[in-house]
Amino acid sequence: MSIEVGSKVQGKVTGITNFGAFVELPNGSTGLVHISEVADNYVKDINDHLKVGEMVEVKVMNVEADGKIGLSIRKAKPQPERPERPERPHRPRNNNHRSNDRGEHRQPKENFEQKMARFLKDSEDRLSTLKRAQDSKRGGRGARRG
Repeated sequence: MSIEVGSKVQGKVTGITNFGAFVELPNGSTGLVHISEVADNYVKDINDHLKVGEMVEVKVMNVEADGKIGLSIRKAKPQPERPERPERPHRPRNNNHRSNDRGEHRQPKENFEQKMARFLKDSEDRLSTLKRAQDSKRGGRGARRG
């Protein structure tokens, strides 16, 4: 019996490491189930999920040229079908600059130079306010000394 990618087979856990578990397949070869492929949720300790000698169903994920076989337990389990989401009716976007339903008017779009000028002005205002607050706390430039 040859091992083909995508096939599901029964195997016996022969060894457990901190990065996964080795599983002996029916044809006598051994494959590795990486710790990320053991369960759908996070696996901190693989010993909580598998024991040596346990029979598990695995899915063959890949077969390397050097004979290494990648296996998955979580992909061998039947996946629950997702309920289809009902489609929402398509509403076109209102991208024009006319007033909206509440009578409010949108600001006209700024070009890059206008945005940059506004940013620089705001930035300079904030820096000067911060500098004034710091100077008054440490008694520098113009602060009264008593």
